[in-house]
Amino acid sequence: MTTDTLTDKLGELYGTIEARKNSASIGQSYSANLLAKGTAKIAEKLNEEAGEAIIAAVLNDRENLIHESADLLYHLLLLWVDAGILPADVMRELERREAMSGLDEKKNRPPPS
Repeated sequence: MTTDTLTDKLGELYGTIEARKNSASIGQSYSANLLAKGTAKIAEKLNEEAGEAIIAAVLNDRENLIHESADLLYHLLLLWVDAGILPADVMRELERREAMSGLDEKKNRPPPS
């Protein structure tokens, strides 16, 4: 899979989640259900999936890491939809960072609030 294909697939998934937020009934859509529960619940699920991906990586469980990575990306997109962040917003930030070293980018970040 190429980078463009990955970006396209993430964009498609984002669009599906966004459509479910705006039109699906909560009883028929996991996405709509989780979006209705709010940001804190979505963030909790994202944290859970990140932890499961980390465990799979540490255990060198490639198949489970693939599975958990898909879950992690899905829940991240769900959080973006909830926050009104477009994939293009994140891609622009990644492109901005390409122009500098990772160490410089990290050094120049504003302190957490």
